[in-house]
Amino acid sequence: MLTPHASSEYGTLRHVAMRYAGDVTPDLDGPDVHPVLTRQKATSSWRPYGPATVRTQQDTLIDLLRDRGTKVTLLDAAPGCPVQHYPRDIAFVIDHVLVMARLNSSHRLPEADALAPLLAAASHVAHLDEGTIEGGDVILHTGTVLVGLGEETSPTGMRALQRALAHHGVDREIRPVHFAVDGIVHLDDHFTVVAPDTALIHRGVFPPAELRWFEQHFDLIDITGPEARAVQANVLAFAPGTVIVTAGSDRIAAQLAARGLEVLTVDYSEVTRIPGSLRCTTLPLTRA
Repeated sequence: MLTPHASSEYGTLRHVAMRYAGDVTPDLDGPDVHPVLTRQKATSSWRPYGPATVRTQQDTLIDLLRDRGTKVTLLDAAPGCPVQHYPRDIAFVIDHVLVMARLNSSHRLPEADALAPLLAAASHVAHLDEGTIEGGDVILHTGTVLVGLGEETSPTGMRALQRALAHHGVDREIRPVHFAVDGIVHLDDHFTVVAPDTALIHRGVFPPAELRWFEQHFDLIDITGPEARAVQANVLAFAPGTVIVTAGSDRIAAQLAARGLEVLTVDYSEVTRIPGSLRCTTLPLTRA
């Protein structure tokens, strides 16, 4: 039996699902590039990646997590899916409920099939009935679920999540997060909670009202535009006092360390050639 649990973004990571990159890479410049991708390329860096190198870098993270006592479940491959190594988007846990996402891109739908064994074993699973919502747009805060309304998540999907959580007895406010620009891949490329009341933020993509709310609720560490394009905001909080960042995030690491956090570093340079990083490649199932 799988008993999903995650009440925050930074509880100690006990059990996580991951999936290796496949051998199919995305078409970034061909004649059939989707308009959404065209808009996203204006806000994020997209470059071809080497799947074997991505898998090697994933192994580094997997070894780190296992060395720290985290159980890592490797999901089966999703043949033909070029971003299958980003399982954060296909499901997410809120309190005691494993929520199945509703993916915006039809070519990603097969990625969710590998979750079938976990779903069969989980004590509480929520399936949404309309709209789109992906885990990269879902961030937990005290009594609240922040939902980014970018290119991949819709207001209808957000409302479906609210109904599903209420049905499963989860009492949280769903708070939409709006962006000031088009082409946002996911919220967690521009805002992540790294510790109690501490967050990374790329201010340039949020309107003033959102910035005021963030300032009222978090000690904010600013991310520059180049750092955001390098997906350096997409870190993985491992425990209340520990954050995993990508190699090269030296300024961000120093800011985290100055706040008393333990900072662990892995080389994810090949993974981040398309806009995703540590948070995207991990699907937390249990946080203490």
